[in-house]
Amino acid sequence: MNSDFPSRFARRSALRLIGAGGLALGGGLRAALAQAQAPAIVTPDKARPQMPYGVMSGDVTDNRAMVWSRTDRPARMIVDVSTTEAMADARRIVGPAALEVSDFTARVDLGGLAPGQTHFYRVQFQDLANPKVYSVPLVGRFRTPATKARDLVFAFSGDEAGQGWGINEDWGGYRVYEAMRKFNPDFFIHSGDQIYADGPIQAQVRLDDGTVWKNIVTPAKSKVAETLDEYRGNFAYNMLDANKRRFCSEVPMLVQWDDHETRNNWYPGQLIGPEEARYQERSASLLSARANRAMFEYNPMRPDPIDPEKVYRSFHMGPLADVFMLDQRSYRGPNTVNRQGAGDRDSDFLGPEQMRWLKQSLLTSRATWKIVASDMPLSIVVPDLNADVPKGTFEAWANADDGPPSGRELEVADLLRFIKRRNINNVVWVTADVHYASATLYRPENARFTDFKPFWEFVGGPINAGTFGPGEIDKTFGPDVKYVSVPPGMKQNRPPSDGYQFFGIGRIDARSGALTVSLHGVDGQTLYKVELPKAL
Repeated sequence: MNSDFPSRFARRSALRLIGAGGLALGGGLRAALAQAQAPAIVTPDKARPQMPYGVMSGDVTDNRAMVWSRTDRPARMIVDVSTTEAMADARRIVGPAALEVSDFTARVDLGGLAPGQTHFYRVQFQDLANPKVYSVPLVGRFRTPATKARDLVFAFSGDEAGQGWGINEDWGGYRVYEAMRKFNPDFFIHSGDQIYADGPIQAQVRLDDGTVWKNIVTPAKSKVAETLDEYRGNFAYNMLDANKRRFCSEVPMLVQWDDHETRNNWYPGQLIGPEEARYQERSASLLSARANRAMFEYNPMRPDPIDPEKVYRSFHMGPLADVFMLDQRSYRGPNTVNRQGAGDRDSDFLGPEQMRWLKQSLLTSRATWKIVASDMPLSIVVPDLNADVPKGTFEAWANADDGPPSGRELEVADLLRFIKRRNINNVVWVTADVHYASATLYRPENARFTDFKPFWEFVGGPINAGTFGPGEIDKTFGPDVKYVSVPPGMKQNRPPSDGYQFFGIGRIDARSGALTVSLHGVDGQTLYKVELPKAL
């Protein structure tokens, strides 16, 4: 063997960090190279544990963060963390064993972090069958929220790999992730539909102009997901995209779910009708339990110690912002005509317990801005068009009657009335779901229900899915639509190559406290911007 093999191999392996989704820059790359140049033993690449989906961080607080990765065999996760890119004085955390039971995914909850700091982390796996063998390390970074006011930037979007539009490397993959990364956000709110478990992906789709859209395909994306492994495979599919891996290694994720993580427009207790012949398993509750398990396995989410399946939670991002991540799936009643009166539990959307939590959290928040991350918009009408549900059934809050609140709208009215009467200021909603972007100011003077403070709602997405819209607007809460990103009468389910893919950026100025929200196109171009002054 050539005497310089170890150093040449180490350099070659470390440079692969870029393709594998690790942050391989500057001192981070030097640290990874140093680690790779002195392995316990020298082994060929394939003999080492692999990390095909890169690294992710998420659920950050001022002194904690979750770090995630996946390997390809039983191996122990090891994380080094430092406040310098050169990994000087790095602290090592020996994490859990990644085993078959978690599909070889693993997470470490890093504690004792410094507030308001950029932290660099390095992840590697130790082969449990041969403990002298380690993976090539991958590195990433995240910023913890500051305890004193500083400028804050966040991104939001949703709807990923929907309607059969998957990873097309000829087009540049999931280009929205690369566009968002360039804004250097402190965190990203993924507003749901992170996967389309009900949307198989084919190798090729012929477009209207005769050209061909080419997808990366995998066995898990060849049919609707029903088994736990198939749901896992849907989450794994999106991590094949190099743009997403790079983004996830640099920007902390705050993740919620919507319907397509399980099945289009599902609700607890639903039995899938015979009209939907693709499914052998008919219980939406069983499917959603598998989907929930896979979502937690494949994301840097911190499980609640009492209810590890709970998705709704909040994050204090310093003096300028608190983020409230909602769950509009797990506690809703069935999809109906959505015109029930008060007290009818079929009109539940958040449900009583989550609503109590949200009210109390908003009331006790001392942050300037309260960002409510909703997986569905408030006034855009979303009908349930599944073949196995009655016609005239609605999926979201709105019921298209423009009248006084009824059905699920009663929850909205109750929350808005609470916010006004408790004088809670600077509440802004961000969401996705409808596959186009919009900005809406809700005004009581234009509404059938008037007992609320004016507020804004911003819609992002899709990240990489079919484009739809614009949707019908229910006027119950006085929506004044200021911007819509797609033209009226547009042909529906437009491919990503048409350019109608969207995301939002929020910027909070530390000196003025003003929040500027902008909506952007697939390559980052600004489409709409508004500055919202803080209310005292």
